[in-house]
Amino acid sequence: MDVANPPEMKRRGPPPNANGRPNDPAAMKEIQLDLDIEYVDGVIYNPSTGVDDRVRLRSYTDDGQPLPNRYVSPMIVARPGDTLRVKLHNKLPPVSTSYDAGCASAEHNVPHCFNGTNLHVHGLNVNPSGNGDNVLLSINPGVSFEYEYAISPDHPAGTFWYHTHRHGSTALQVSSGMAGALIIKGERLPTPTKNGDLDTLLDGVTNLKDRVLVFQQIQYGCFDSNQNIKISTNSTGRIVAWPCAPTDVGVIETYVDNRPGPEGPNGFGFGTWGQSNRYTSINGMILPTFQARQGAVERWRMIHGGVRDTIRLIFTKATTPPDLRPGPHLAAENMDALINQTCGQATEVFNMVAQDGLTMSHLSAARSTTMQPGYRVDALVKFDQVGDYCVIDALSQANDSVGGVALGARLLGIVHVTADPAQMNKGTLTEQLIDAAQKVMPTDVRGAVIADLQNGRLDRFVPHQTIAQSELSGGQELSFDIQTQTSPQQFQIANQLPSSPGYNPQSYDPGRVDRVLTLGAAEEWKLTSNVASHPFHIHVNPFQIVKVVNDNNPTVDVSAPGFVDNGDPQYRDLRGAWKDTLWIKPGYTATVRTRYENYIGEFVLHCHILDHEDQGMMQNVAIVLPGGTPASVNASDAHNH
Repeated sequence: MDVANPPEMKRRGPPPNANGRPNDPAAMKEIQLDLDIEYVDGVIYNPSTGVDDRVRLRSYTDDGQPLPNRYVSPMIVARPGDTLRVKLHNKLPPVSTSYDAGCASAEHNVPHCFNGTNLHVHGLNVNPSGNGDNVLLSINPGVSFEYEYAISPDHPAGTFWYHTHRHGSTALQVSSGMAGALIIKGERLPTPTKNGDLDTLLDGVTNLKDRVLVFQQIQYGCFDSNQNIKISTNSTGRIVAWPCAPTDVGVIETYVDNRPGPEGPNGFGFGTWGQSNRYTSINGMILPTFQARQGAVERWRMIHGGVRDTIRLIFTKATTPPDLRPGPHLAAENMDALINQTCGQATEVFNMVAQDGLTMSHLSAARSTTMQPGYRVDALVKFDQVGDYCVIDALSQANDSVGGVALGARLLGIVHVTADPAQMNKGTLTEQLIDAAQKVMPTDVRGAVIADLQNGRLDRFVPHQTIAQSELSGGQELSFDIQTQTSPQQFQIANQLPSSPGYNPQSYDPGRVDRVLTLGAAEEWKLTSNVASHPFHIHVNPFQIVKVVNDNNPTVDVSAPGFVDNGDPQYRDLRGAWKDTLWIKPGYTATVRTRYENYIGEFVLHCHILDHEDQGMMQNVAIVLPGGTPASVNASDAHNH
């Protein structure tokens, strides 16, 4: 069985036509959806035991019907110019567990309100206020609320996603699987004066398969009668698994895990992914098999919808068919041996074409792509040999990964490639893209698009113009920090770099606006981290990467084409790319530029290690009219937190 895309969320009203659009012209640009939040009893397959672990998890459901045995949220599909109305129905009970401080907790940076929620459309350039992309609201149990996202006609097409974002419960709910794909389809052809959507070029590729893939780490635990999480240890006493008996029900109900470990009591479900022996799921499936045709181009829209695991994705041609039968050989500590025995060492080349949903200026040929929480990567993949390919989460270095620990490689799935001689005659990826351009591009830009493709360029499909130095009217500084000497630790952000005399990191305060930005301005930001690595994410407006440098060697840009920084390839080829989430390592400085366009209002920036965000690594940001103040965007003093 092939890996299916997540099912598209059902629309209110009559069913759509064969093209996926409403039959009623008046409803053509109006998308009305209902999204329920409720506990779902189901199972998650555990390959190392061969047993379906019973679980009870908070989930997004569509008409109350989750996919059987698959914890993956329904997919939202829209187009530029659509108005997307999502009515959120919180059907969770008023109180979760004794670990939950409740929604009225005065300690806003202590995880709490585990059954309160809201909705964030990650990466969309939409209104952040009112019933727009407003994450300062709390939709409490029993409450329904309709979000309205007016997607502008010039909004980029691309791969985005949605997830819960109620401060205090974000990590726990996303770790339960409350995240889904949000795809903006593009139909705009390029013209001599305006760029178009990459979708229009790819629509011309023969037999192209468009895969939407949500990667999740659902880290449930099973507990004994004393409410301690069950563990298994090896001969050295190291925790290697969180087992569940057939009568157990796995849950994610608390951050609290008082059992000491190498990372300390970081909280159940978050700081201990490596020791849990859980598997990254892809569209709700564990170790799935992808069915592919020899030589056919596929678009892999990959969404990192997890909380706390770095994914460095590679493909290798298997030397022997991988043994996916249940057994101890599939346990985390034995996975390296399985991969070495069956998956081969030679990595396959693929081409990245978009970062965080935004088309790049060129085809970025790579043998790996590093995805941090919140990232999206669109890649064009082509498998030229018949047989099996391994999809692997390769080993990351300690300072390149979320947990700060070098974890072993993990098998994510298998691509089974069947013979298709006719497709092989279609040629290389570049030849197939040029053939598509000849078929579908307008005559007045066809030659330019083909010339670009011959040079590996996608310039006619980049959604934003490069921000020039002459546009800049100011700048911002940001540093992530953790006060490790306090108990509990304080997760903070500073408006200065650590070298600044006035360096003053602070934890999140819902009543404080940390940055006031002016609509229409463009600024340059310097991003760094004083302690540990963190993925920086800002809502509403994306940013363009200017450079990323190691502070010990600031003349070398590690985001340059082809550059691999001391074995870490994750910044390679990102110079000039547009993103909304970027990994910031200590000892490095990222320089990015952004425009404050289209919307005023109050929103947030934060670390996308979501338990860091819940514990205070977040700031309120306001975009105001020239001469305006945060009060002018109708933000209440307490933000109705």
